[in-house]
Amino acid sequence: MPDDRPTSAPAPRTVPPAEGGCGCDGRLVRTAADTRADGAGRFPLLCAFRCAGRGIAYAFTSQRNLKIQLAVGLLAVIAGFALGISRTEWLAVVLAIMVVAVSEVVNTAVESVTDLASPDWHPLARAAKDAGAGAVLLASAGSVAVGLIVFAPHLLALLP
Repeated sequence: MPDDRPTSAPAPRTVPPAEGGCGCDGRLVRTAADTRADGAGRFPLLCAFRCAGRGIAYAFTSQRNLKIQLAVGLLAVIAGFALGISRTEWLAVVLAIMVVAVSEVVNTAVESVTDLASPDWHPLARAAKDAGAGAVLLASAGSVAVGLIVFAPHLLALLP
């Protein structure tokens, strides 16, 4: 029997039009009309960066888990400085933090598009959201493994 409860995603929020000087007219989706006949885009690079920044800001303000994950990442950075980890270890830690953050932002996009396309409960909408959350869980588990591999030897060396 299908579960008729709604999914637990936050209510969709509207995104205000782009600030002045961006070059885009506040539309969120670029279309074929945004491309010149010679194939070159008319969408300014600065506007693309502003749109990306708005996406990251939306994910950060709307997703509690992203805030928690970035706080844990900050603790890992502090621990890295305190324990004097190597350059190679830094690369692993930074990559792990970024993979988790990127997966959470992508998951936010999946959830938002799913809410837009399927405002009512649907098994495929649930599957899409669960798969996105699963990707974040896998990334987080991988980052825990990296943390153990990097930090455990340094912490064990501190024991008498």
